Amino acid sequence: MSKDKNEILQLAEQGQVIQKPQDAIKDPYILEFIGLPEHNIYSESELEQKLIDKLEHFLLELGTGFTFVARQNRISFDDKHFRIDLVFYNRILKCFVLIDLKVGELKHQDIGQMQMYVNYYDRKIKLDDEHKTIGIILCQNKSEAVVEFTLPENNTQIFASKYLTVLPSKETLIKLIESESKS
Repeated sequence: MSKDKNEILQLAEQGQVIQKPQDAIKDPYILEFIGLPEHNIYSESELEQKLIDKLEHFLLELGTGFTFVARQNRISFDDKHFRIDLVFYNRILKCFVLIDLKVGELKHQDIGQMQMYVNYYDRKIKLDDEHKTIGIILCQNKSEAVVEFTLPENNTQIFASKYLTVLPSKETLIKLIESESKS
């Protein structure tokens, strides 16, 4: 069914080849293993605690090469303190990966906050031989337009990915596949 059969054959023979950050970032992430109901009200700190409790599963969901670095990592400047929800390092990409958890709709302010975190890590934390820091905002809902118009056109560092706390139904997956194949 693929339009690029050679690319699919190459993927089947070699597996996923990670050459750029986009190759390692998923959208959506399926967080069913943490045990939160689909339409329950919960806080970002509860979501974070559930992920930490199931860190091994979360690392597998993130993908290849991720290692855990910190939780609620505090950065400070100008007598102001900020906390990055989760910090990972990706051995394959050779860079830090910062994750900010958002319950609800992604806002442009969330993207600006992540840009600040990424800039800080790039300027103060990363070593000269490491690649630029990647920021992932995990949110329940996102507007592609908000992401598109908040980030620069040549963005390769900040990603907004949805998360689902339950695997979609078979019918929903079929609709998603059909809508993707029409695009």
